Amino acid sequence: MYGRGAALVLACLAAPAYAQQQSSPILTLDQDRLYTASAFGQRVQSDLQQQSQDLSQENRRIEAALETEELRLTEERAEMDPEAFAALAQDFDERVTGIRRAQEAKADNIRRVAEQERARFFEAAFPVLLELVEETGAIAILNNEAVIFSVRQIDITDAAIARVDSIIGAAPLPPDPGQVPQQRPSTEVETAPLPEADAESDDQ
Repeated sequence: MYGRGAALVLACLAAPAYAQQQSSPILTLDQDRLYTASAFGQRVQSDLQQQSQDLSQENRRIEAALETEELRLTEERAEMDPEAFAALAQDFDERVTGIRRAQEAKADNIRRVAEQERARFFEAAFPVLLELVEETGAIAILNNEAVIFSVRQIDITDAAIARVDSIIGAAPLPPDPGQVPQQRPSTEVETAPLPEADAESDDQ
């Protein structure tokens, strides 16, 4: 209902008391700006940006540790039995695959939270928009992306942002957004220990 580019239509006929105050039967709204400029949207963007930065730093540490271990295995290869080296190399490759899948799951979780928070915002904002429609005596609000031409006076984005901020504010994240099951990668790297990624991890 609140998808990008789709028209946001609030089919709510105004009562006679509001009709006298009506300046336009149709209002327009920039849904993207309503979200990104609101206290709620800015809080979500800040939180997820920090999580993304933390994940990027963690990925760089992991990559450095894996490169160190790979170099050590390469240096030891000449002195090892071929079969023993092949076993170690296979184990290393499997651990690398497990670690990368775990890190990708964390990135997917950040994207999923972003989508969930946007949906949660518009669910909370809907009654606020409905209230604005009733106060102005209009009959509908359209997403401005679906409007070919309009006069600026019928855009209520700024008023909607102010009203939403005053009512729902930054609305902190739910206490438990859910965990993403992840594999537990094992490693023998001593120079830079790799973080464990399992179902009980709090890194997400």
